[in-house]
Amino acid sequence: MNLSDERLARVALSTISQPGDTVTGTLLEIIGAPETLRMISTRDQLPETIDPTEGELWRARLNPRLRDADTERVVVDTERRGLTLLTPDDPRWPTALRALGVASPIALWIAGSIATRAPGASDRVAIVGARAATSYGEHVAAELASELAGSGVSIVSGGAYGIDGAAHRGAIASQPGGTVAILAGGLDRPYPAGNAHLFERIVGGGGALVSELPPGSTPTRWRFMQRNRILAALAGATVVVEAGARSGSLDIAVRAHGLGRSVGAAPGPITSAASAGCHRLLRERIATLVTNSEEVRELLDSRESTSQRAFDRTPSFANRRRSAGLTI
Repeated sequence: MNLSDERLARVALSTISQPGDTVTGTLLEIIGAPETLRMISTRDQLPETIDPTEGELWRARLNPRLRDADTERVVVDTERRGLTLLTPDDPRWPTALRALGVASPIALWIAGSIATRAPGASDRVAIVGARAATSYGEHVAAELASELAGSGVSIVSGGAYGIDGAAHRGAIASQPGGTVAILAGGLDRPYPAGNAHLFERIVGGGGALVSELPPGSTPTRWRFMQRNRILAALAGATVVVEAGARSGSLDIAVRAHGLGRSVGAAPGPITSAASAGCHRLLRERIATLVTNSEEVRELLDSRESTSQRAFDRTPSFANRRRSAGLTI
């Protein structure tokens, strides 16, 4: 197999590198995928932009994986399962992901057809929230997704139970804008398995399943956390419908805010622990209160000045969360 080919070299790197690896991402930008692969197994000096100690740790971590990498198996599985493989040089690559810089995905695997339309970030809304959602939260998520999708907006979420699933189902019911599920494992084993029927409906309804991990990859906590950066970058606006104080969806909101994307949060009863995270996003001015699809469209269409975004994007939420011992 010709790993001097940029596309195949990226497949190989995806099998051995963890999502969000900034050393790999930096090298890809500077020297390309084939040369990045070669650098793993040589003693050649790395570019000056790479810290020498970090670079040697990178080599020590990836070199054993490279020896065991089965790139050919990944290519065969991709073709056998009818998956689309995208790399950044493909015209269908989502340009919104450029906001991630050196933390951008190495490649994307896609099941479904919506990727061929490649709408911009301004045509996408991420609707996310707690897995252990209440009936109120699921109703709000489904209604927002249905109305937005009906107006041509693509709904992005993470394919999980609770709010994610409700958002996907709401979008499927309307279909025109479709829905995209960003998964944290290989598309040959979409997770959670209990949503297998939902995933089939997403693909069958003109939507797509997307992962930066090749077939055969299992979801891990780290991969879920890194998956959040794609959710945050891919959409022009992120809406948290329901989230507890430690919900992983808060991490998506903070990442989206850091990228300059609009963030909205739906209010809940002040006595509901399931909405405590949403209320904190509102209190910390990370998010704008939204109660219907029109207000979400306002978020999507808003064009805040750079100075206002810089003012709003204070580190208070993330820093206070860490100092208080909270984890997302």
